[in-house]
Amino acid sequence: MNILQNIPLKNYNTFGIDLSAKAFVEVFTEEDLNEVLSSTEGKNSKKLILGGGSNILLTKDFDGLAIKISIPGIKIIEEDNDFVLLKAGAGVNWNDLVNFCVGKNFGGVENLSLIPGTAGAAPIQNIGAYGQELKEVFYSLQGIFIENLEESIFNNGDCKFGYRDSIFKNELKGKFIITSIKLKLHKHPKINLTYDAVKNEIEKLKLGRVTIQDVSKIVCDIRMKKLPNPNEIGNAGSFFKNPEVNAKKFLELKKEFPDIIGHKIEEGKIKIAAGWLIENTSWKGKRFGNAGAHTNQSLVLVNYGNATGKEILELANEIENSVQNKFGITLHKEVNIY
Repeated sequence: MNILQNIPLKNYNTFGIDLSAKAFVEVFTEEDLNEVLSSTEGKNSKKLILGGGSNILLTKDFDGLAIKISIPGIKIIEEDNDFVLLKAGAGVNWNDLVNFCVGKNFGGVENLSLIPGTAGAAPIQNIGAYGQELKEVFYSLQGIFIENLEESIFNNGDCKFGYRDSIFKNELKGKFIITSIKLKLHKHPKINLTYDAVKNEIEKLKLGRVTIQDVSKIVCDIRMKKLPNPNEIGNAGSFFKNPEVNAKKFLELKKEFPDIIGHKIEEGKIKIAAGWLIENTSWKGKRFGNAGAHTNQSLVLVNYGNATGKEILELANEIENSVQNKFGITLHKEVNIY
């Protein structure tokens, strides 16, 4: 494998932060990855694993080896009358995978349309949107431990999925590289309209029989109206997780802030819209030089041009402080900081 030196990472992160890696390599097969990790540089360097670069914020040059995972391929492993088991290489663009599934009427990921990133990154974050989460259709993944090059398979239960969370963000962070994933999808899809924005759009269109193709298109339309395109304005999507509070805390907040937005997720626990909290601390649309909170969705922090990662991180920290001071709620970053 050809390991390159002092490579700019601006085109490998959706914030468009103009920093460099001391060394860089792109791998297209599991064999390539093994070769890189077995090399002298692979053994002795710090490692930054890159998928689509859509969930990272770079704050300094990376003094190590950046490995871009570009393993391709989508194929059907097995199927019966009700389900299909699909395998995707870790480097497959997530939305390309969704489009493949929707095109074949395989249900379970249509509400996850247009989420940036790669298939291999999806389990790390347990991606979710508009009433669906990856864990609902996730079957297993394959990958390799960095330290000893041991290949391993993780089934759904092994991944310790939580809200935008998994074992790969905790115990195995920086220790394991995903090379492929498998999804178990429905051949007779059930339409998921649990999210009000999607349901309302369906009702407006007065469709007869709603299909997953309809849902996918509506989700794409909502996202394009609501969220900035990383190809036009640098961003990493939602910068913060929606915080969870107990029911008592939510009722106290509701008395003081009647318009606060929250959804019951389980008995005694409410998930509050982080975007509402940020907007109601007057950050929406605010710009500081080239960094700011987006005008349409305050949950998205953006790079309007030449912002540094440190400037965006400082803005994020100030937003966290404002929300904490006004609402007594701690926001947690969804984006990985390097």
